Formats: sequence, C-alpha cells, structure tokens
Amino acid sequence: MKKRYLPLIHHSSLRVHRLLSILFILSIPVNCLLQQGGAGACAFNNFMRLAGRIALITGGGRGIGRAIALAFACEGAGVAVVARTAAEVERVAGEIKSECGVATMHAVCDVSDASSVESAFAAAREFFGRGPDILVSNAGIAESAPFVKTGDEMWQRHLAVNLSGTFYCMRAALPGMIERGWGRIINVASIAGKTGAPYIAAYAASKHGVLGLTRTAALEVATRGVTVNAVCPGFVETDMTWRGVENITAKTGKSAEEALDALKRMSPQQRLVTPEEVAALAVLLASEEGRGINGQAINVDGGTVLF
Repeated sequence: MKKRYLPLIHHSSLRVHRLLSILFILSIPVNCLLQQGGAGACAFNNFMRLAGRIALITGGGRGIGRAIALAFACEGAGVAVVARTAAEVERVAGEIKSECGVATMHAVCDVSDASSVESAFAAAREFFGRGPDILVSNAGIAESAPFVKTGDEMWQRHLAVNLSGTFYCMRAALPGMIERGWGRIINVASIAGKTGAPYIAAYAASKHGVLGLTRTAALEVATRGVTVNAVCPGFVETDMTWRGVENITAKTGKSAEEALDALKRMSPQQRLVTPEEVAALAVLLASEEGRGINGQAINVDGGTVLF
C-alpha cells in the first residue's frame, strides 16, 4: 500500500502519513482483523459491514438469493444458503468459500413446509452456534394465468411458498433476534406487491401479503433492535424473468428478443435490473448503517413504480 501512495506524498509529510497509517489500522475492529484477507482487504471492503453476523438466505441457490449470499459473505457474514435444490445450494456455498473465505453452510429447505423451515434453522444453529442475525426470505415462485383460469392449486401454491414461507421463516428467526437485541429481516417481495398486473393474480396477492407481514412485524419489533423491511424488484436478470420471456413467446408468437425488449421498456431506464443491484440494497438494510430503515418496501426497478 505504501509503495502505491508514496509518490503522491510530499517528503516533509511522510512521518505524518506513517502515523496516520498506524492509527488507521488500529481503528479497524478486532473482529474485522480476524477475517481472511487481513486488515488491508477488510479496510478496502468498507470495514466488512457484516463481520461477525450470521445470515440465512432462502432461495439462495441462484438469481437474487445467490447474489445476496455472495454480497453478504464478502462483507464478512457467515452465510447459511438454503433452497429446495441440493446441487444449487452446494454450488453457491462452494463459491462463497472460494471467493470470500467465510464460514458457510447449506441445507435443503422447502419454505412452504413449516417443519422443513424449522429443520433448516436448526441446522444453521448447530453449525454456527446460534441462530441467524439476518434473515433474507427470498424463496418464491411466479406463474401466470387469466384470473378466471387461476385454479385452486396455483392459488394455494403461491400462498404456500411466497406468503406462508415468508411467515414461517420470520417466525423461526425473530425469537433469537429479539433475545439478542439485534436483527435484520429482509423480505424479497416485488413491485407487483404494490401495483398488481394482469394475469398474475396469485403472485400479486401473495406479494401484497408479504408487504403486510413486513409492516406488521416491523412495528412490533421496532424497539427491540430489529428491523424488518421488504425489497421490491422489478424485472431482474434471473431465471424467473427468462421463464416469463418464454411464456410471452409461447402465447404471443413474438420472438424471445421482442419479448425481452417489451419487458425492458416497462422500466424508464429501458433495461432489466441485475441481481447484484438488489444485493447492494440488501447489504445496506442488513448493516448497522441501515438501522433507521424499518417497515419499508423499497423498489429496485429503475423507476417503474414511484411509490
């Protein structure tokens, strides 16, 4: 580091620079210094804002969940990656270990099953020695059909995964957070949970429900050192969006490129959001700097929805 900056420092100020460098290193928290990569790597990563924290992320095997898991790990958090597909969570856990060098575990979990959720949380507690400080409820499904053709199975499937799954995870995470006096819950909802849209009655209703859960819980725990917020993405570069493109192509005869362009035009920025942009917001909400943000549903959509 000194060799890089020495040419920019006047000789007369060299001793001052060295003193400031020593004070800078001494100011880094001890738990940050213990992270792999040492003080220098930690300092350039904004003091690793999540060092010493434990995060559990559902739907962590791909897309937004994967991006959040990697972002949290690179900020120093120990990460439990859970999803329904064993191969996916195993792969993401491997990425975290190789790229970030923090403690990580993975587990198979169906969030629509309360007992499966409890088992995943129990596995995380056994691995880390305590429950998660941060919960990201990201697991979800999205299917489309005209309202009058939305069957009972599709309706119940969306409520079970998107809404009940979020509830089960919050219920499992909150007691430990309240006991420790610190916690962050981040529910991944959707701008459809604010506005609705044709042909996604089940999806939109379930995401509206997630916002209701978020706001209610946020008010209950506001004085306990715990925050509860929702992130509302627009169309994101994920498998879910690509399936939407395929669906549009199948039903309209448009090419995949035309279908994708139609989705992009729904944003004033004329593009899809990236998973990493959603993850960046999640890092803020999970950090100490985000402690004043509570009960909010924050859009990451390029300005598509302005409330």
